[in-house]
Amino acid sequence: MMAIDESKEFIPVRIAVLTVSDTRGPDDDRSGDTLVARIEGAGHTLAARGILRDDRAMIAARLREWVANPDIDVILTTGGTGLTGRDVTVEAHRDVYEKEIEAFGTVFTIVSMQKIGTSAVQSRATGGVAGGTYLFALPGSTGACKDAWDEILAPQLDYRHSPCNFVEILPRLDEHLRRK
Repeated sequence: MMAIDESKEFIPVRIAVLTVSDTRGPDDDRSGDTLVARIEGAGHTLAARGILRDDRAMIAARLREWVANPDIDVILTTGGTGLTGRDVTVEAHRDVYEKEIEAFGTVFTIVSMQKIGTSAVQSRATGGVAGGTYLFALPGSTGACKDAWDEILAPQLDYRHSPCNFVEILPRLDEHLRRK
C-alpha cells in the first residue's frame, strides 16, 4: 500500500518549469504559476522557469540546456501535448530522452479519465530521463497540471513515499555515464 514513511527525512528536489505557448506570457502563465505554487508548497526548489513558443528545436534546445545543468533534477513542461499541428512538445521531449517512462502517460490518462472522461484520449503527456534528469511533458490546462502534480508527481517526488519513488533512484539515473 502507498504511504509516507515519516521516519525518513524529506529531500527537496530542484525543479525547472517551462511553459510552451504561442499566446502566454509571464503575466498570464496560469499553468506555470500552478506548477510553481505546488512545487514550492511541497518544499521543493524552483530551479528555473521559462516560456517558449511552440517550436520543436527551441524546446529541445532548452531541455538539453537544463538537462546539462547540475542544479536541475526535474524538468516540467506545460503545453504542446495535444493533437494540433503546433503541438510539438512531446516530439521535442523525445528528441532529448535517453529512456521514456512509458507508464507516466498511462497513469496520467487513468487520472484524467476520472476527471474528464474520454476527453483524456486527446493528451499525449509523457515522461522520460536524460543525463540524470527527469523530464515530464504536461498538458497546458491548469486542471491537467494540478492532476499530474497532485496524483502522480507529488508522491513520486517525495523521498518518503513508499513502496518506491523517483527521488530514491535519482542518484543512479546517470550511472551508465560514469562507468568506464
